[in-house]
Amino acid sequence: MKIFVAGGAGYIGSACTEYLIDNGHEVTVFDSLETGHRDAVDKRAEFIEGNLADKDLVVKSMVEGKFEAIMHFAAYSLVGESMTDPGKYFRNNVASGINLLDAAVEAKVRTIVFSSTCATYGEPEIIPITESEKQCPINPYGESKLAFEKILKWYHEVYGLEYAALRYFNASGASKNFGEDHSPETHLIPIVLQVAQGKREHIMMFGDDYDTPDGTCIRDYIHILDLAQAHMLALNAPRSGHYNLGTGKGLSVKEIIDVAREVTGHPIPAQIAPRRDGDPPRLIGCADLAKKELGWKPQYENANDIIQSAWDWSQKYPNGYEN
Repeated sequence: MKIFVAGGAGYIGSACTEYLIDNGHEVTVFDSLETGHRDAVDKRAEFIEGNLADKDLVVKSMVEGKFEAIMHFAAYSLVGESMTDPGKYFRNNVASGINLLDAAVEAKVRTIVFSSTCATYGEPEIIPITESEKQCPINPYGESKLAFEKILKWYHEVYGLEYAALRYFNASGASKNFGEDHSPETHLIPIVLQVAQGKREHIMMFGDDYDTPDGTCIRDYIHILDLAQAHMLALNAPRSGHYNLGTGKGLSVKEIIDVAREVTGHPIPAQIAPRRDGDPPRLIGCADLAKKELGWKPQYENANDIIQSAWDWSQKYPNGYEN
């Protein structure tokens, strides 16, 4: 298929672009490079530098490209920032996303795969989270993603645009060529590895008295290549709707740090800090529906595989994409 990847210079978008091309698809990446990296764009892909807020450019690119499908990763994703600047998140994640949908309709693109989030569920009552769990976001980031999912539903009803919204929590790990390089970095695994690299003195664990086996929060970590596989499979989803992606188990903060110590051979000092507001003890997704309907078969469901791949990439590119 000929695929338009919005946000293909970002962490998840870059790995998905690589995976798509490796599996025979033709990809054009559209990215503003505001948070992404030019060197994160697979050299085999065409590249258009632009912002989804520029509707004319999005429409022009879509019409001229004659694409068969869209993958949409071009969203802001910092929960804390969304709590201090909600307008930024609704303008980009919702309003600019509508430009992409309007361009799809004008260019007669039939399918879109949307990188959503389990943050649409808020603080779930049942773990692991299934698709039937109520939607109750607790921050503007999750609200913006849920709003776009609802808009997708209506574009499906009105224009026949087929869609799959994939909800997941913690993308992690790296492919051989593409890894995680954010500024600022807010994700646990790359921060832990920065300690091993000597870029930080220690890692902070926010709370060690939760109702979990070791007292630290448990989160669902999914290898970036497993996410890429799911996005590609979703191009042929049997219906329009949403799917959770997760391991059904999750890993605690202490487990991540312990495995990182083993993988890197570094002591990785850790300090205990007070709990952060709004941190639930467990956030784990159930992916039974994706496995059944999409045929998703994760290959990297253990911490060693995830952290080893991220460590290998960080050793190859110690300064990230600055290399």
